[in-house]
Amino acid sequence: MAYEISELKKVGIGLIGFGILFSFLGVILFFDRGLLALGNLFCLSGVGVLLGWQSTWQLFTKKTYYKGSIPFFLGLFLIFVRWPITGIILEIYGSLVLFSGFGPSIKVFLSHIPVVGWLLQYPFLFFNRLRQMLG
Repeated sequence: MAYEISELKKVGIGLIGFGILFSFLGVILFFDRGLLALGNLFCLSGVGVLLGWQSTWQLFTKKTYYKGSIPFFLGLFLIFVRWPITGIILEIYGSLVLFSGFGPSIKVFLSHIPVVGWLLQYPFLFFNRLRQMLG
């Protein structure tokens, strides 16, 4: 790999992974409020550990990111007050707006993982080979 990941960043990635797992299980189990809340707490703590607490605070409180952070925290609140479907929809929207700038970095990181990287590149390789056969 071109860059090293510290142990603390590995913990952050693991916490985010557990958060995604618990959120997925919460959605599969008919929007179980406890699993969704636990998934949110894991994701938030994972982002805090991965980016650093000061950077995470700036991410959520910077005026240009209010469009994503307000729906995210409103969705988190709605999950805690027993409106899980509306809450998860608002959280997904807020997460997409907040973390859309990290897309290229995430793609580069995932492309270096052996199986996942191959799966990400496979559609492009398939269409390139198809184009060569046809043209």
